[in-house]
Amino acid sequence: MLKDLGQVGLWLSEQGLDATDLDEGRLKQHLSDLQEAGRRRVAGPRGMVPLLTFLREAGVVPAPQVTPSPAEVLLERYRCWMEVERGLSASTMLRYGNTARRFLAEQAMTDGKFVPEGLTGADLNAFLLRECARVSAGSAKGRVAELRSLLRFLHLHGVIAMKLGGAVPPVGGWRFAAVPPTMATEVQWLLDHTPREGTVGVRDYAILMLVARLGLRSIEVARLLLDDVDWRCGEIVVRGKGRREDRLPLPADVGEALVAYLSDPRPCLDARHMFLTCKAPHGPIRADLVGDVVERACRRAGLPKVGPHRLRHALAADMLRHGAGLTAIGQVLRHQDLATTALYAKVDFVALRAVAQPWPGTEAA
Repeated sequence: MLKDLGQVGLWLSEQGLDATDLDEGRLKQHLSDLQEAGRRRVAGPRGMVPLLTFLREAGVVPAPQVTPSPAEVLLERYRCWMEVERGLSASTMLRYGNTARRFLAEQAMTDGKFVPEGLTGADLNAFLLRECARVSAGSAKGRVAELRSLLRFLHLHGVIAMKLGGAVPPVGGWRFAAVPPTMATEVQWLLDHTPREGTVGVRDYAILMLVARLGLRSIEVARLLLDDVDWRCGEIVVRGKGRREDRLPLPADVGEALVAYLSDPRPCLDARHMFLTCKAPHGPIRADLVGDVVERACRRAGLPKVGPHRLRHALAADMLRHGAGLTAIGQVLRHQDLATTALYAKVDFVALRAVAQPWPGTEAA
């Protein structure tokens, strides 16, 4: 890449240009001139993107002057509304914004023009029918909530005259219709087959222990800070959904896994996040890395691939088998609604058989 940068500098000098004149078009012309000169190996336009990005971040090359489209202006207003008026988290705003962008691009364009004021209930149904054909019932319910949020914003800001939020049809899918998938002895098998040496192994094992023993969500693991662990009191602060903070007792085995991870030299000493990336650029991990850690652990243990939430279900099922009540399980999993915790009661088939009535016409077992 340094060699490519030097060639770009020589080409600019030959053309009588300055670094401030560099942009995507001139880089493409530079690559074309190299090919015409007989160079056998020439990078493509995508290969020059890191170079141009670095020069712009360093202030050597000015940023391109891009005029936002009407759709982008509206989406930015929607993002600000979600942040200021609704107080949504960054990940939720990203998800809502992606759905809004796709919906407006598909349904609010007429003959190449952006006309959101012409949206109708038929446009909502057409978009949802396409979405429901490719996603699960749970994801489709999310699309409904995301669309209603967008339509509420459009009506409040005078973009559309009608309250189209009521025209968004609900998605069929009942919470107690199926038994939630869970794991039993596989969780310990998963932990036993996770290596506990090396920077990556020690970090991944600590992440798995937090998910398996405390039921932390992926985003909660990523948000964890060094200051969130109270070693003297044996507690840990968890930053969950809706900017909620909870204090949980820190089990001894989880604390030992964290100590083993923190005992290794940290790649970024001034970072306050608990878990950092092991490869450059060093920084806090993202939430999706937790899913990658669980997937790698399943592959090593020879188990079917599952996500971090399956370990959360397994923790609830294990507590239920050992006699814990739904209130206690809800406190550990930090559920705001006890009905959410009630989903896990269906996995205790032994207790359910004790109260189940025999089917008419059959003898009681």
